[in-house]
Amino acid sequence: MASVAKLEPRMRENFTQSLGMIVALGSWAMMFGALFFVYAGVRTSARVWPPAGLPALPIALPLVNTLVLALSSVMLWIGTNALIRGNRKVLPRYVALSFGFGTLFLVLQVKVWKDLWLSGLMPSTGIYASVFYGLTVLHAVHVFAGLIVLAVIFARSLKGTYTEHNAIRVRVAGMFWHFVDVVWIFMFVALYLL
Repeated sequence: MASVAKLEPRMRENFTQSLGMIVALGSWAMMFGALFFVYAGVRTSARVWPPAGLPALPIALPLVNTLVLALSSVMLWIGTNALIRGNRKVLPRYVALSFGFGTLFLVLQVKVWKDLWLSGLMPSTGIYASVFYGLTVLHAVHVFAGLIVLAVIFARSLKGTYTEHNAIRVRVAGMFWHFVDVVWIFMFVALYLL
């Protein structure tokens, strides 16, 4: 097996960028994993979940939101694969769709928070609310960061910056975006369905 130093420059750059994102995703996975572990501990030690007097979390709107974020991920995947195959012209369209679905996800998440807040579920109402807001707000911050990256990719793709030869730059950003999507699916199941 060839060492990284013996790889041609483009392959070495691809390897380095991919490895860097894998390491970053690993650290974020550990952070979210630790938070899910804490959530599981709190949840299993509670006699009643949700605690008496507090509203249950809605399911319909978060389910729609899960589909919206999954669609965003699919759009970016389609655009990235088209770029890899040499079709640069469709990348801006699919990145814009991905950005739009990601933005819609945040808008719908704010609606969920607002509705729950108005029904009396505030972070100060106990561990149930604190865990819910803590996990979902932390996830939303990551979605927002991903939207900034998508906006940069969109602007650069309009200028023709990305080609099949440097598609790794879009793929690495896509790795983060897909990670955020997968984390949300776990979060949706843990918070809303269990």
